[in-house]
Amino acid sequence: MKQLLDLDTWVRKEHFNFFRQFEEPFFGVTTDIDCTTAFNKAKASGDSFFLSYLHKSLAAANEITPFRYRIAGDEVWVYDQVHASPTINRPDGTFGFAYMNFYEDAAAFEASSKAEIERVRQSTGLIPAVSGENVIHYSSLPWINFTAVSHARSFSFKDSCPKITFGKVKEVGARKMMPVSVHVHHALMDGFHVAQFLDGFQQRMEE
Repeated sequence: MKQLLDLDTWVRKEHFNFFRQFEEPFFGVTTDIDCTTAFNKAKASGDSFFLSYLHKSLAAANEITPFRYRIAGDEVWVYDQVHASPTINRPDGTFGFAYMNFYEDAAAFEASSKAEIERVRQSTGLIPAVSGENVIHYSSLPWINFTAVSHARSFSFKDSCPKITFGKVKEVGARKMMPVSVHVHHALMDGFHVAQFLDGFQQRMEE
């Protein structure tokens, strides 16, 4: 479900009109997330750490309204809920796109997502997931301790979906840290909203 945002009463109307004209309207930030508790819990229980942090990040994003905004022509729509469209690595070294429904219950999300991961790993080619605009584009680079990320983009394609990338877990003293990159459309949100997302994500990783 989605609702049309009333641009005339939107406090960010001028920001929207300004940034939507840019050839590259996305901005990105990269930071480290303390994943010690979530990592240790997943390993102790035998659960997937990838699906654990994916679910926590998706839950945090759904709580921040601008992460559910999407541009369609001259309009902005607000989705009731957004889901995950992550890249999934295959045994042959390629990757495919997946679509994972968000469930508030972590166990339900993991069960559904494991089936989707298996489907993608058994597939071939690069076929985009049939998901529409109510998704966040996710990537995982568990081999790289990055400090910044850029994305391949077709500027002729008017994309407004947030893009979140996770990196390699590293040891910092007694803690485990993971780089996280967040790219979002500046016509829809600002650094303040990205900070809200990162704070919510960090809190969930510590639960």
